[in-house]
Amino acid sequence: MLEILRSNDPTVIAFASALLSGEDIEVFEMDVHMSALEGSIGILPRRLLVRRADAFAARAALRDNDLPVSE
Repeated sequence: MLEILRSNDPTVIAFASALLSGEDIEVFEMDVHMSALEGSIGILPRRLLVRRADAFAARAALRDNDLPVSE
């Protein structure tokens, strides 16, 4: 699994997840439950991971929609 996106903004994470799911790319969201530890103030970023084989297509889809991409 490779990280393709890291963001503190839950709307960016939700949009990216929906976008990638629409492209038939399986997405795994990391650090979802860290908000319980940080007090739900959004300091810790969430990360999206995809399979290594899907990373190129996932990054291309994110770039095409003006979303940040982790390299």
